[in-house]
Amino acid sequence: MYNHYFSLKGAPFSIAPDPRYLFMSERHREALAHLLYGIGSGGGFVLLTGEIGAGKTTVCRCFIEQVPDNCSLAYIFNPKLTVAELLQSVCEEFRIAVPAGQGGVKAYVDAINDHLLASHAQGRNNVLVIDEAQNLSPEVLEQLRLLTNLETSERKLLQIILIGQPELRTMLARPELEQLAQRVIARYHLGPLSEPETGAYIAHRMAVAGFQGAPVFPQSVVPLVHRITHGVPRRINLLCDRALLGAYVENSREVTRKILRTAAAEVFAGEALAGAGARPALRWPLVAGGVLAGAVLSAAAAWQVLPHGAPVQAASAPAPMQKIKPVQAAAPVARAGSLPGQSDEAAALRALASLWGETLPSGEPCQAALRLNLRCHQGKGGLFELRQLDRPAVLTLRDGARTTYAVLVGMDEQAATFDANGKRERMELAALALRFTGEFTTYWKVARSFRDQLAVGDQGPDVDWLASQLARLAGAAPPPAQQPFSARTQEWLRAFQTKQNLKADGVAGPRTFMRLNQLGGVTEPRLLAAARTGQ
Repeated sequence: MYNHYFSLKGAPFSIAPDPRYLFMSERHREALAHLLYGIGSGGGFVLLTGEIGAGKTTVCRCFIEQVPDNCSLAYIFNPKLTVAELLQSVCEEFRIAVPAGQGGVKAYVDAINDHLLASHAQGRNNVLVIDEAQNLSPEVLEQLRLLTNLETSERKLLQIILIGQPELRTMLARPELEQLAQRVIARYHLGPLSEPETGAYIAHRMAVAGFQGAPVFPQSVVPLVHRITHGVPRRINLLCDRALLGAYVENSREVTRKILRTAAAEVFAGEALAGAGARPALRWPLVAGGVLAGAVLSAAAAWQVLPHGAPVQAASAPAPMQKIKPVQAAAPVARAGSLPGQSDEAAALRALASLWGETLPSGEPCQAALRLNLRCHQGKGGLFELRQLDRPAVLTLRDGARTTYAVLVGMDEQAATFDANGKRERMELAALALRFTGEFTTYWKVARSFRDQLAVGDQGPDVDWLASQLARLAGAAPPPAQQPFSARTQEWLRAFQTKQNLKADGVAGPRTFMRLNQLGGVTEPRLLAAARTGQ
């Protein structure tokens, strides 16, 4: 109905699981890493839980697409089964033949065990994925545990992934299921999207649907969307779909807070929408029905997923940078479970500074770095955040009670490369995700007079440089020098931040400067370059 009005090629907020609209937040990526780690770690159970609509099925679909060729996979999505029915389903999914005339639990178990032994002899693994696992009965869970008893000295011959709602964790905490709980080698609870991720999610789906122009969901309404939906993707889809209909009916080119509140009252009728200020709903469906007869609906076109980081015009550098050492990746040598870290964070930060071609003077590393125009940036977000920043960093790793610090120098789709006392070591991303706390420190470099953060009203050489770069990226003439940070510059900045998947708050901080430097061709170490060039 609103597709033609907004010049969309498809419905951006359909709740159908269309892979073209796949948006993997850092939480989704870490959940996927746990699943992939589970199938390569020797068997047992892997547990993935999350609220309804959090994206568990999305993660599961991604996982199934990435299962190695030497894995046979069985997928059960309706686990309201008896023990015998479950075993029969396992046989059917793995295409295990049960001798004619035989049936019952023993016959199924014997056939499954024979299949697992034969697969192991051929060097193949078997993975059983059970969705909606909160519906499993205790008797069925116990039978699943017994299936994992078959093992060699190195690994179990059946790996089982349980995906379900939060009550699945409560079930496994029961005393009668303690033996199964002890066999869970990895577990992850998929939480909601953060407020910035909610904004990025909305922008991503609108872009995939072919929208171009000023955002229909401006940054000012994202906090309200997040508050109403609690960051749950399915709720975001329901709300935003209704809000687009409301904007269409009201002939508005953007979704306002009033439209959102009305949409929320309709979609989530009966809920207490704390802080949303929900009001009585307009009768959009009836109004829209009156104009639908005269509407010309565009035919569905082929959808095209936009590449991450849309190409933009290069910007000039704020200041020349010299003495940069290239980051080189080494061949995979480290085991997935090794920890290439050290207990001394200061030593790790000094090693990191050497990648920028600098030897830090004595003293606290971040303070010492300032004397060389090298600035520390401390963040928390995870592996996806590091990919976005695309620069080496010191990661905080945890193994039980032990905390270590590792210098990350490269990353590809499968593994991360670390500098360990001058040697390169690689760790599988799935294993790293289990140890990485999400906290990291990296460096960035700009002119000495530049501030760490710029906002409307600020004035100085850093504002002049920022306005000039943003104007060039927007295809506009640069404003005169020595002018305050204007509303027009902020508009350019927000458009740039949205396009680069940064928080579109209209404030220029370290991450904005980092991205402008990278697009401007500033020479600095990069995280992903070594993997791309194969150095």
